[in-house]
Amino acid sequence: MDKKIAIITGANGGMGKVHTKTLVNAGYEVIMACRNIPKSTQIYESIKAETGGSIELFELNLASFTSIKNFAELIKSRYTEIDILLNNAGLLCHKSEVTEENFEMTVGVNYLGHYFLTYLLLPLMREKSRIVNMVSLTYKYGKISANIFNPLSNKEFRRFETYSNSKLALLYFTLDLAEELKGRGISVNCADPGIVSTNIIRMGINVIDYLCDRFFRPLIKTPEKGADTMLYLALSDEIKGKTGLYYVNRKNKKISESIINHPQRKILREQTEEIIRNYI
Repeated sequence: MDKKIAIITGANGGMGKVHTKTLVNAGYEVIMACRNIPKSTQIYESIKAETGGSIELFELNLASFTSIKNFAELIKSRYTEIDILLNNAGLLCHKSEVTEENFEMTVGVNYLGHYFLTYLLLPLMREKSRIVNMVSLTYKYGKISANIFNPLSNKEFRRFETYSNSKLALLYFTLDLAEELKGRGISVNCADPGIVSTNIIRMGINVIDYLCDRFFRPLIKTPEKGADTMLYLALSDEIKGKTGLYYVNRKNKKISESIINHPQRKILREQTEEIIRNYI
């Protein structure tokens, strides 16, 4: 029997580590796709020692199209098929930053990087392969404008607003890709983990982060609970044949028709396709 292959972006993070352990224990060969290899090596070695499973650690910087292309070429050179792709990585910038290609960083990593990566890996996807995107309830507050990819000055930058925009974009990508791949039997769904105790909620302000650690983190989801819905969409037999859906706590939540049919969805798709064409 062929080895089942799973790729996890941001596999060294709080939920990423849970995803990695669970998929390894489920019999998958897991590729940990991480930006900071020195920082990730200890985590990789720890999980490998704990599980005794098959794990690889490869560099992937979602803020660099060059890195994404190099990663995809490495995967294609070593594997013929991919069973699971978990687009788990995400960031919530504290200030205005840009990607290597000069796109706004939060949108560039959370959405555009995952979009590019997924399309480069699609040739390896087979019938019954699963793609799961990590979104957020904040998508409801997001907006897609003609300037969504443009760099922002620090005066213009609003971290939660930009994050929400990136998650709405990722939701739209899920819906569009699900429609595109339905005929191939590949499922594409998105998971909302809720508010989870990971580093993404840090503000970068010592006193606020201290108070958050002391009083807020004990009240929110652990990484194990936050990872559960994405793992459910990746592994459960109940998901067979289901695609283009949004899940919270293992339950399908209806997306507003006003969001699904909003003109901004088409605007985003056209803008993104134009960008990607310039880099393939």
